Amino acid sequence: MVKHHRIALIIPAHNEAESIRQVLGNIPEEVDQVIVVDNGSTDGTGDIARAIGVHVVRENRLGYGQACLSGINSLRLDPPEILAFADGDGSDNHAALTELLIPLIRDGLDLVLAQRIPKNRTALSLQQRLGNRLATSLIGFLWGFYYQDLGPMRTLRWETLQKLNMCDSNYGWTIEMQIKALQHRLKVREIPVLYLPRRAGKSKISRTVGGVIKAGGKILWIVAREAWMDRKFIMNKKKRRHNHAL
Repeated sequence: MVKHHRIALIIPAHNEAESIRQVLGNIPEEVDQVIVVDNGSTDGTGDIARAIGVHVVRENRLGYGQACLSGINSLRLDPPEILAFADGDGSDNHAALTELLIPLIRDGLDLVLAQRIPKNRTALSLQQRLGNRLATSLIGFLWGFYYQDLGPMRTLRWETLQKLNMCDSNYGWTIEMQIKALQHRLKVREIPVLYLPRRAGKSKISRTVGGVIKAGGKILWIVAREAWMDRKFIMNKKKRRHNHAL
């Protein structure tokens, strides 16, 4: 089923030289094209990926979302049918990408997300757990769909991506995509996938105070911005709930 569809995987990577080789070795064979976006690395991450034989895009403007956008732009002249995203630090279970691709294709879905199931207590920090709970609760309250996670590994159709008009250049990328999917009434599903501890290095966000504050603030800003833009739908939904309760 999966082999009959052209699939590209974008891996944003900032100083992941210690893990990128193992990450690339775990990509399932169903993925036709792998793009590593070397996001301002100073440790040779891009050189290692290039030596393995994958396409490397250099993006010196730092930011997770910026790296994803650069990877997307590199595909515009010859786009795939399906696009996947996953991190380069080895915590995403890349071998399980097929588990996301099969329901996307078989069930005609628009977006399939990996719901991270931590292998142990160190895989997801307390900050990540609390941040996920707050963000998904806000999305559920405002848009009526309760995501379980904001994990980075996901698959979607190229035509779906064009509808979303993604623009965030850093910490808000994942939540922007998930909110916009609801705004466009897309068919979304989460699949539980084992989440692993980082293979090497330190997290640039979840393990630092500054990173947590910046990421948390950006996530709340994205929620507030999209809620304001979608305020008529949200207010009508609240009215329908009230009338139904009566």
